[in-house]
Amino acid sequence: MMTNLSAYNNSWFKSKIGASTLKQLVWYFTNVLFFMNPLNPVSGLKVALLKLFGAKIGKGVIIKPGVNIKYPWKLNIGSHCWIGENVWIDNLEWVTIGSHVCISQGAMLLTGNHNYKKSTFDLMIAPIILDDGVWIGAKTVVCPGVTAGEHAVLTVGAVATKNMDAYGIYQGNPAVWMKKRLIG
Repeated sequence: MMTNLSAYNNSWFKSKIGASTLKQLVWYFTNVLFFMNPLNPVSGLKVALLKLFGAKIGKGVIIKPGVNIKYPWKLNIGSHCWIGENVWIDNLEWVTIGSHVCISQGAMLLTGNHNYKKSTFDLMIAPIILDDGVWIGAKTVVCPGVTAGEHAVLTVGAVATKNMDAYGIYQGNPAVWMKKRLIG
């Protein structure tokens, strides 16, 4: 059996998007102009736009330039979170971010993947949950279906393919538990 991308069919996903084609199109241009654009440092405007498109966002959220968000209507962010430069939130499914969460520059939150075991390379989606106090390090990847427990840390360049325990520090590809996070 070989991969057959001509047989790929994700028509089932259209009903899961949760927005009209017009809303998706308007969001696409809003995302390019105000979020991905490195010349827009105004975090308050970005928060207001995300709320306008259906995101649930707490107070004190900072969103740096160069951020790419797929579907804001599938995004919940608690209070006092930092979203760093060039973060990509590819939320084909829900992404829930608790309060006091730091997502460092270049991190990727990926809620979708493909089934490499099927010749049709089917799309698979699963939500991501980052509990309160989580730190997602620079240039990391959080894979579909991952939950990071309270105050867990994913260190620079690591890839989280499985859930991370509360207060655990995770490193590597795939990320493994290294030690307990102590907060003084």
